[in-house]
Amino acid sequence: MAFATEVENQLNSPKEIASQKENHFFSDEEVALVRGEAIPRHVAIIMDGNRRWARKKIEQDNPASKGQSIVIKKEITVGHYSGAANVLDIVRASQELGIEILTLFAFSTENWKRSSFEVDSLLKIFESFLRDNQKKMVDEGVRFHAIGELGPFPLSLKNRIEEVEERTMQGKSIDLVVAFNYGGRDELCRAFKKMYCDVSFGFLDPDIISPETIGSYLDTAPWRDPDLLIRTSGEMRISNFLLWQLAYSEIYVTNVLWPDFTANDLFKAVREFQLRERRVGI
Repeated sequence: MAFATEVENQLNSPKEIASQKENHFFSDEEVALVRGEAIPRHVAIIMDGNRRWARKKIEQDNPASKGQSIVIKKEITVGHYSGAANVLDIVRASQELGIEILTLFAFSTENWKRSSFEVDSLLKIFESFLRDNQKKMVDEGVRFHAIGELGPFPLSLKNRIEEVEERTMQGKSIDLVVAFNYGGRDELCRAFKKMYCDVSFGFLDPDIISPETIGSYLDTAPWRDPDLLIRTSGEMRISNFLLWQLAYSEIYVTNVLWPDFTANDLFKAVREFQLRERRVGI
């Protein structure tokens, strides 16, 4: 069966998005090597390259299909579905390495500018992922959180996010933070508005505002700033992601497209982090 047709059928079936691989990605020696040095406790990932990955796969099946409108739609569905299918494996690999917080950039405030077909596809995939993987996250100790401005999302997706957050709140293995309708500038604007209100009502003394104060008003206030940012697909930019929080993070860019990003690629990024000398702005 052609790749594009196979994944298109998967999109129309009730199959779960998460892979069925066993939760063992590394040897005891590899785990001991990583855990014997400073572990990046918080890793953030810009999951980029879904459509490019799908385009390559589709054109391998049918080289003459390049540029056709139906192919563009398949790039969207196949690419984003395959990207979602990779998430839980990377969460599990992070757990094995001892990473405590994993933050994933899923949907930016700029993504609304994409075609209505792509936006609708993404929202459906988000909801399917949460529905199909809620029990796995509970069973595996994953505590799920969503950050960003969720107001514009469909009610069914907002309800699903709230349900998964509530059901997984007892998880103690890893915090999975997913940025939905998130933009760093938007987050800062929302934070400053909340600070202004608190100053206006006398709850906050402007003379004592510090970087720590600002951090406490951000979506990510419950967690430490990322130690390591990983960007897939080779793009050399942070794309309005965690602008405040990434001030002192180490940045690792790989040419691997997100659906092909494996536990081994995560291992390489963590080892690169451990081999660097962190200067924290000095």
